[in-house]
Amino acid sequence: MAFVLQTFGGLKLVDPEGQQVAYPEKGLLLLAYLLTTKDAAEHRTAMAAFLWGNEDNSVSLVNMRKMISRIKLRQKELGVELLSFTNSMILIDRLSLSSDMVWTTDWDMAEPLPQLSKLATLMHRSFLGQVGCQSGEFYGWVAEQKDRQNALLKALLRKASRSARSEADAEVLKDAGILLLGVEHADSDTLQLLVEVFHAEDQVDHLSKIIERRSRALARGADLVNARANRGMRETAPGAGVHARPASMSESGFQAGSEKIRHQTVPRLVLLPPSDHTGRPDNRFLAYALIEDITIGFCAFNSLQVIAHHSAVQIGHQFEGRNDFFERHSLSYILDSRISDRDSDGTLFVQLVFFPDNEVVWAERFSLNHPDLVGTRHLIARNIALSVSSEIERHEAARIYRELNPAAYHSYLVGRRHLNRLTLPDLRRARKEMKTALHASADFAPALSSIARTYSKEWLLTARGDIELLKSAEVFAMRAIDARRNLADGYREFGVAKLLQGAFDESAEAMELAETLGPHHADIIADHADTLVHCSLPGKALQKIERAIELNPLSPDSYLWTAAGANYALSEFETSLDCIGRMADPSLADRLSAANWAMLGQRDKARVFVRRVREANPNFDLDTWLAAVPSKEQWHKDLYREGLKRAGF
Repeated sequence: MAFVLQTFGGLKLVDPEGQQVAYPEKGLLLLAYLLTTKDAAEHRTAMAAFLWGNEDNSVSLVNMRKMISRIKLRQKELGVELLSFTNSMILIDRLSLSSDMVWTTDWDMAEPLPQLSKLATLMHRSFLGQVGCQSGEFYGWVAEQKDRQNALLKALLRKASRSARSEADAEVLKDAGILLLGVEHADSDTLQLLVEVFHAEDQVDHLSKIIERRSRALARGADLVNARANRGMRETAPGAGVHARPASMSESGFQAGSEKIRHQTVPRLVLLPPSDHTGRPDNRFLAYALIEDITIGFCAFNSLQVIAHHSAVQIGHQFEGRNDFFERHSLSYILDSRISDRDSDGTLFVQLVFFPDNEVVWAERFSLNHPDLVGTRHLIARNIALSVSSEIERHEAARIYRELNPAAYHSYLVGRRHLNRLTLPDLRRARKEMKTALHASADFAPALSSIARTYSKEWLLTARGDIELLKSAEVFAMRAIDARRNLADGYREFGVAKLLQGAFDESAEAMELAETLGPHHADIIADHADTLVHCSLPGKALQKIERAIELNPLSPDSYLWTAAGANYALSEFETSLDCIGRMADPSLADRLSAANWAMLGQRDKARVFVRRVREANPNFDLDTWLAAVPSKEQWHKDLYREGLKRAGF
């Protein structure tokens, strides 16, 4: 059996027994590169430039000699010669090594669906992960591999779309189609393929607008960067330091640097909640809501990965173990803030720290006076973007408040404070504040989608089955979509409202759009996973919720509850119980716990949870409750009913 080089989800070498083995990182990069060459060989000088750049050829060759010695020693320990060396060449033994870089080989197009599913699964993970290589040759090679990867995805999708038969086949096609939507340059040929995949012949205009919006955002971003480059970045905020472009750099040099940045691993950012040195509740609430809102806004950037607000709040209140958390989750940048009373209205001091070197790369102070909040949000977003990279994909959601009425934004922030508390009085207070925001700005999309959320949550809390609440949620979600079609929240709330009404296909489609527009928004991905559970697609749901947990490591209970439900539907009852056990309040899932224990044959344990459910809700009726819980497939309903019946309900 051969060793395996894994390149998706991190770069590592696995031995024939399936165990990861140590190997020099730059040796792993050599393996990856040489597997993509025609002759399985390359000159030493070329590989030295690939690994260390062309700045000092003599230094690169010295580094290469040292690395070759380390590789030879490690290969002797492993008992395998994956790489061999002559005075001028480096060669790879392809018989001793396989790889997940599937686009480098000729796939069997006679079975396109399984191959498409495998490729899509790989592409959901980061290619190479974080590696210590920053040469232009490396970035160019990575770009080439991603182009080949995208080309194979498109070819397999086209071939598979002609042979798909079942609903499971259709899900594979849709998943690949969503991935293809993320490709920057979607031509008319790609658009037509997506129309066929999504059976959306009557929605060509809608899909065209999605792709056109992405193209326009990229064009606007390029125009903005070039304009700043021509002015020598004179308006960059003080403190940007080495991240600002020197005025002497040529435009071609700047664009080349941008190309390098574009192909780096996506940096991860956490926005910590502000510390309060004033003790003034109004300032504290507004500053917290502002930081949360900035976090959500950054989720729309494909070139930046943001730790979800829930995790940021929890780690923000912990001082011990904070650095371990940052290292464990590969965080590059920390946005730290504190509230002070330097003026009568209070101020918010914000600084961006490059975590590996503990370097403050940007800092600024903002007034918490209400009319300034819109400008504050935009300024923070702009300066962080400029500090992290020279070119960030300028999605519309990154600038949503530029022309907004400050009074509307203030009411919206106050409303969000109430929306975070799931009680009926708080939901209604949130709705009142959001409607006040609409009086100031009738097409304020975030307020419209938030009102939709209040109605859906009220339907869940009251449990009366009031269809008018869901209809209201649907109406406000559609108004949010009409106001700003490029924001994810409107589609998300429309999907939730449709799910609770049992419109599974409409809900799933809306959630796919929401996740496409907010690719790193953990809560949206989690809501999408919940929808897939109710659509009786637990395997897909589990993949989604694992991605949400990756982005929001200190996950709220709702994520774990969704994971538990997906595992139950897969008959993974012990895993389901483990997910419930990790919840802060496991009692929320007592019915599911009872069903799990019953299906494991532990009826005594199941009855403990049955008693707890009946104590909390003496009028609980199994048939009435099962009728209210949406599940698309009968087998799914029957499995849940069986577990609850065995438990004693």
